[in-house]
Amino acid sequence: MTPAELERELASGKLRPAYLLAGSEALLRDDASRLITEAVLADGPRDFNFDRLDGVGCTEAQLLDAVRSLPVLAERRLVVLREPEGKGRGPKTLGEGIAAAVEELRESSATVLVVAASKIDKRSKWVKAFKEPAALVVCDPPKGLRAIVAFLKQEAKRRRISLQPGAAEALADAVGPQLLMLRQELEKAALQAGPGLPVSRQDVIAVVSDVADEPIWDLTDAIGEGRTPDALVVLGRLLESGAVPPVLLGSLASHFRKLARLRCGASVAGHPFMVRKLESQAQRYTRGRLVACLHAIHGADEALKGQGSLPPEIALERLVMGLSV
Repeated sequence: MTPAELERELASGKLRPAYLLAGSEALLRDDASRLITEAVLADGPRDFNFDRLDGVGCTEAQLLDAVRSLPVLAERRLVVLREPEGKGRGPKTLGEGIAAAVEELRESSATVLVVAASKIDKRSKWVKAFKEPAALVVCDPPKGLRAIVAFLKQEAKRRRISLQPGAAEALADAVGPQLLMLRQELEKAALQAGPGLPVSRQDVIAVVSDVADEPIWDLTDAIGEGRTPDALVVLGRLLESGAVPPVLLGSLASHFRKLARLRCGASVAGHPFMVRKLESQAQRYTRGRLVACLHAIHGADEALKGQGSLPPEIALERLVMGLSV
């Protein structure tokens, strides 16, 4: 099921004995975990009814003990296990424990198990254990403009923000599948529109244009113009000032998606001055080179999410060097 389907199901009052939240988008996994936590524990005491386990240090015995414990002054307990196949452990033993726990919970309503994993092997026995009445919640980022627009419309509905036709499409095109940034820009667009007023495409363009005043544009300009030494200096300055690597990466992804659109003859939203600058930068790259840049950005995104051995700062530095040459 999707996170949106999970939310609707929980809102209807349905709780399953076990959930596997699997996918590379941490924001969706965290949202799903939060919704399940609220549904399971409600207003009851959490001190004795909520166990959070880490896959790196957790054993099969610890997991089963947590699942088999009875709730205290509450109807249910919640056990959350994160990254069962994390680095530093062999997943086989814990995987057997997960499968056993899910099987036991089919006959019990006292505990709900949530397993959150950024990457899974669907052939694994423990993954296959999450069949009815348990559930696998797919937490991958949306792919394609239509899916991003659907996410934005769902977010707007949840926040009671009204969107005029074209607003979600403009924001999706400007930001791409960076979900945290999409949420932030949606809120900014709502503030731009004013209390209780619908967000228009012009509100979105105004918000996106405001980015031109931020230091991140010094970085994208240096990269787009091939000034590698300057780009590395700006990157270091941004990181030293507290810029968050995933947010910087999201800005780079958005920038290169715009370059790719312009290189293919499409248009992008923004102030005419900024569009002219983007058009000039797009001419430096062939279509094939822009595709390679987007693949490199995707690889850096995986590295920032823990699928590589490089520190985030080094991963970004290597990416910037590759994008600007």
